[in-house]
Amino acid sequence: MSKELDQILKRLDELLPPASAPTDWSASIAFRWRSSARRGMPGRLQPVRQVHRIRLADLRGIDRQIERVEQNTRQFLEGKPANNVLLTGARGTGKSSIVKGLLNKYARQGLRLIEVEKNDLVDLPYIVDQVAGRSERFLLFCDDLSFQGAEEGYIALKVALDGSVSTTSENMLIYATSNRRHLMPEYMAENLETRYVGEEIHPGETVEEKISLSERFGLWVTFYPFDQDEYLDIVGHWLKQLGAAIDQKSKEEALQWSLQRGSRSGRVAYQFARDWAGRHAKKKG
Repeated sequence: MSKELDQILKRLDELLPPASAPTDWSASIAFRWRSSARRGMPGRLQPVRQVHRIRLADLRGIDRQIERVEQNTRQFLEGKPANNVLLTGARGTGKSSIVKGLLNKYARQGLRLIEVEKNDLVDLPYIVDQVAGRSERFLLFCDDLSFQGAEEGYIALKVALDGSVSTTSENMLIYATSNRRHLMPEYMAENLETRYVGEEIHPGETVEEKISLSERFGLWVTFYPFDQDEYLDIVGHWLKQLGAAIDQKSKEEALQWSLQRGSRSGRVAYQFARDWAGRHAKKKG
């Protein structure tokens, strides 16, 4: 009987996935969470080998937003009270770039970043357990976050931000970016749920549910589309960084480029500058 049991246990052991290797914390300043292929099994933290080394000084037209998020991050690094952050607004205006720039600037002070896809937010308790005893300070980063409804990731994030016995550790904050302030699509029918009691407006339950998630972020930072002068200033900055001069011709083409893209964002300005500098750069002898 004992021999048969040993054989059964051996076969079960072969069917189980191998244990994840310990995280190599010295391999990088940024990590990605890779969930397990098997439901119920913990995932692993994968070091990012090529970290995007963007500088905060290269981000133009968003000085106020940078100042607000950087102040919150410094408080966090110094062990002072700090908030989870939701960065919302126009696309391509530097929301995720601010987070990357902060990592680049404060990595030597112990700042680390863990990028998590929205579908993997259900693994938040596993991630918290892995970093809770570390001396570093971690930003759990969710980029371009949005939900279609009460998805598993939505519920897990809501619980982690506030309202559960289990929460994030003191050395972790959640920074998320989204084009939607309330992280979920809004429909005309939802406005019909709004009630007016005297002079007070009472949103319907659907709207209240959406607001309840975004309100759990202690700090909201909003980004707005750039006007023409701000856009051209960003173009000029990047052309200078790429060794090209800005003149009337490049300004005209930069504006045409933005019209074709339907946006005067920082991302569009950077893409134009790379195209222009590449086409007009002097050939290396």
